[in-house]
Amino acid sequence: MAKENTAQKLIASNKTARRNYDITDTYEAGMVLTGTEVKALRDGKANLKDSYALVNNEEVFLRELHISHYDHGNRYNHDPLRARKLLLHKREIRKLYGKSREKGLALIPLKLYFKNGKVKVEIGIGKGKKLYDRREDIKKREERRDIARDFKSKLIKV
Repeated sequence: MAKENTAQKLIASNKTARRNYDITDTYEAGMVLTGTEVKALRDGKANLKDSYALVNNEEVFLRELHISHYDHGNRYNHDPLRARKLLLHKREIRKLYGKSREKGLALIPLKLYFKNGKVKVEIGIGKGKKLYDRREDIKKREERRDIARDFKSKLIKV
């Protein structure tokens, strides 16, 4: 039995996604890329901030993902903001299509990484948070921090 190498090297992550959206499900998808895009990703030149995914004609596309030009790419360089096709199983695409048609749900890329030499993107189904939801999350996080700080100080005193 061969040992499977599942080492992941993070390229970029969407830090604002979990703050602005309540993520319910996540999916891992491959991407159709050109050679200069992969080389630019190996250099870590990607930005997921404003990107989103759309289901169109039983295909999923990642839009507004910015992959900078590869320095040594000359005239064969890629368009930095082109739509990139995602590779998913048909049943996953159908599920994503149904979820994306529901009111208030969106397909948001969470992180971009290499897995076994292939570029993968993690997509989450998220519902946008209201301002009061975000404030509530901040309060909970601060309360947890205060409790942990108090607990730590009591351990040190003993």
